[in-house]
Amino acid sequence: MGKGLMLAAMAVAMAGCMAVTGGFCAVSSPLRLSATTIDALPDAEVKALLAHNRKGEKLCGWKP
Repeated sequence: MGKGLMLAAMAVAMAGCMAVTGGFCAVSSPLRLSATTIDALPDAEVKALLAHNRKGEKLCGWKP
């Protein structure tokens, strides 16, 4: 299989996996973890969780 054809096949396969119906608010929910769990996570993961929840607060009206 040619390199271009292989890349095209991979792009089509990945596009099928990434198809999502609905926006962020339709497919996401707040992430609620215990203090013990948060303490055990690396700082980068805690920041990512906070960013997710803040996005939901802004876009979807989630309450902290």
